[in-house]
Amino acid sequence: MAKTNNQKLRVGIIGAGDIVRNRHLPGLKKHSDVEITAVSNSTYESSEKFCKEHAPHATPMQNWADLLAIPEIDVVWIGTPPYMHSAITVSALEAGKHVFCQARMAMDRAEAEEMLAASKRFPELVTMLCPPPFGLRGDLLVKKLLAENYLGRPHHIRLQSFTGAYLNAEAPAHWRQRIEISGLNVLALGIYTEVLHRWLGDITGVFARGKIVHAIRQGYELIVPDLLTVLCRFANGAEGVLEFSGITALPSGDRLEVYGEAGTMTYDFGSDVINAGRVGDRALHQMEITPELEGGWHVEDDFVAAVKSKGRVHAHPDFEEGYRYMRVVQAVADSRARNEWVEIKT
Repeated sequence: MAKTNNQKLRVGIIGAGDIVRNRHLPGLKKHSDVEITAVSNSTYESSEKFCKEHAPHATPMQNWADLLAIPEIDVVWIGTPPYMHSAITVSALEAGKHVFCQARMAMDRAEAEEMLAASKRFPELVTMLCPPPFGLRGDLLVKKLLAENYLGRPHHIRLQSFTGAYLNAEAPAHWRQRIEISGLNVLALGIYTEVLHRWLGDITGVFARGKIVHAIRQGYELIVPDLLTVLCRFANGAEGVLEFSGITALPSGDRLEVYGEAGTMTYDFGSDVINAGRVGDRALHQMEITPELEGGWHVEDDFVAAVKSKGRVHAHPDFEEGYRYMRVVQAVADSRARNEWVEIKT
């Protein structure tokens, strides 16, 4: 079993790319009792470079399996693309390590189910997924508005996530566009499904259409669509339209609209501006995110606290929450393949 005593919490990083360097490492370094012990990146040379620049006392390693064999390591921090998540997670748990895993959770529903099952076999170990950064600042305010029935019963949901990341047809395929690396994950589908589940409850059925606009990228034939439209139903009865694109010129930014029987709410994910209004108002008005309701990025703090608490603090999002959004990712792929409505069974 991994140690959760008052000594230093020793972390082994597998996959030390931009997200780990720029987002997670600063958060981990804030904790004087957290130590980066070993690093395994895509090559030994890149592992060594990372250690020299960011963790001079850590040991660079060629193979991630060798990192898991180090008994002193308490935590495995997975920063690899999705195709490695399941194998590393299951192996790390079996080696007695707590696991933090970068999003998206897995390649498909089956791998996510395998990871969830492994976490249940080792309930004494903390397992946490990286949450999406979108909507964190206004999270508590949105939950408060919905809990207080400000909008009435939600009946229609619209979400748009348009970017120009893949607009250049001459560019090589990004790893997120390569199904052998990213699996069934498409654009920001999994990210925003997680956000929607947190605020509005589970999606229980989908009908999806996708389109590949630039089919060949430097000789690589795409399978993952450039744009995606999903009709969906929520457990609370609301209907939704979710639109995603990676090939939008001059995109307007990511936006959520929630329409209820008594009011409307919009969330601009780029600015974290929430506008809302009720029947009788002349227009929507900006809702103040007061200090006691203001959220933010404290992912590393949450994980470290959960590990140190020895079960008293539960880390979120956990593997159950990840499995719930991977069910939707799988259903969207199945719907596209069969051109039919797909029910999502719990």
